Amino acid sequence: MGLSWQQGPLSAASIGHFLTPGPLPERLLFAEPLRRRMRVKFNGTWIADSENVIVLHEPGRYPVAYFPRGDVDPQVLAAADKVTHHKDLGETTWYAVHAGDRTTERAAWEFASPPEHAAALQGRIAFAWRAMDAFYEEDERILGHAADQYHRIDIRNTSRLLEVRLGDTVVARSEHPVVLYESGFAPRWYVPRADIDETRLRPVEGQTFCPYKGLCDYYDVGDVHRAAWTYRNAYPEVGRIGDMVSFEPDQVEIHLDGKRLELESGQKVVPHGVDRGLDADEVRAH
Repeated sequence: MGLSWQQGPLSAASIGHFLTPGPLPERLLFAEPLRRRMRVKFNGTWIADSENVIVLHEPGRYPVAYFPRGDVDPQVLAAADKVTHHKDLGETTWYAVHAGDRTTERAAWEFASPPEHAAALQGRIAFAWRAMDAFYEEDERILGHAADQYHRIDIRNTSRLLEVRLGDTVVARSEHPVVLYESGFAPRWYVPRADIDETRLRPVEGQTFCPYKGLCDYYDVGDVHRAAWTYRNAYPEVGRIGDMVSFEPDQVEIHLDGKRLELESGQKVVPHGVDRGLDADEVRAH
């Protein structure tokens, strides 16, 4: 399952616990070989290409790919006048990334002298996801963030009655929704459009990415902002939810067999870069 985010085993919000006689450290980091070829494109140029990527799982954050320096074009990195300190891994050196006529400041970083137990990260470069054009595994683009190798999605049909209300208004009522189980998340319920009063939905600008499901579009429900979402062109692996709609249980009322659902804790993540000087907002993933 997803290791370090939402309610995974290395997350501070984990719903499970390790069966050990003594307490574990407050924070556990996990690094492992990706065993997949990963490439990075910036300003139309391939700037990194490696089959020796290390993925770092850090509590409460998306996985991050670290490339050996030898697999990064040395001409694209320029030391930035910025050094920060990582609470577990020590001094962090920042780089501007340059290719052609484009330069982006603080777009890559490296742990200058990681502790001995984290030596696997020595001499490795990570790139800020949103500062790059794209990341690829082989010839396929990966959206949102590095894929978690322990992440899993299962989709199940159900005959349970699901009803979505906004005040006294029934927005959706379905006897055949589908439920999506995703590592680290509470179950998410998706409703066929035929069972929705679409006059209550108003599309809003802005999309988010999911490496596992695709591009996500949002709706206001009545006067409630971004209370519903859809994957119009869901990836084939999760095609059963394609163009179906799911609703946020802390924004509108969702009743399953008469019982109101509540948003569970631990359903937010913070992208890498927030504590390293990059501008990023906390994200609730779907």
